[in-house]
Amino acid sequence: MTRLLQVQSINVAYGDIQALWDVSFEADAGEIICIVGANGAGKTTLVRTISGIIHPRDGKIAYDGEDITYMATYDILAKGIAHVPEGRQLFHDMTVQENLDLGAFSKEAKKQFRQSLNKVFAMFPRLEERKYQVAGTLSGGEQQMLAIGRGLMSIPKCIMFDEPSLGIAPNLVEQILAVVQQIAREGITIILVEQEVKKALKISNRGYVIESGRLVMRGKSQELLADPDFQRAYLGL
Repeated sequence: MTRLLQVQSINVAYGDIQALWDVSFEADAGEIICIVGANGAGKTTLVRTISGIIHPRDGKIAYDGEDITYMATYDILAKGIAHVPEGRQLFHDMTVQENLDLGAFSKEAKKQFRQSLNKVFAMFPRLEERKYQVAGTLSGGEQQMLAIGRGLMSIPKCIMFDEPSLGIAPNLVEQILAVVQQIAREGITIILVEQEVKKALKISNRGYVIESGRLVMRGKSQELLADPDFQRAYLGL
């Protein structure tokens, strides 16, 4: 069986400073894969490399059986990999609707624009209420909803979330993670980088732990949650 996403032995550096060392993982359709690690471990570098913002020194990234290792970011997005970045990176001077419009980047996404927009508004009614409001005036939680909605407008088969709970009210974290589960139930693969480690692993299928740019643990999420070494290092138990 061909994995939807395969990352094979990638090494990534910023100039002379290596950030990822021989990292490999895979994901199937509809899986939620959780990437765990301390700040600066290389999690954001990993998702930025998959989305083509950074290119690895060597190794291979395959998506739906096709080599995308050195493709441009817009080509990777058009093929079905969306990236909801850390800090959301919205266009703050543009309206909610205009930000969503920009998410429908590819020809196929443009064809399905109305259907995708209705889906986003059904998932996040607050965005429809505020569609003419400037994005920079939204709350942190509303901005995260908008960032997710913008990603969904590209009709992806895979979405990478980089710290979706960062900077939002605690009562909204559960809502955002529930949305992640809902998206996965529709058959979309999720790569989830999340500071709320326990909550993220509880909704995911498998987890990978990065330390100093290297994968040091991997396994089914429930097995990681039960591992004493993992509990001491990442759950404070």
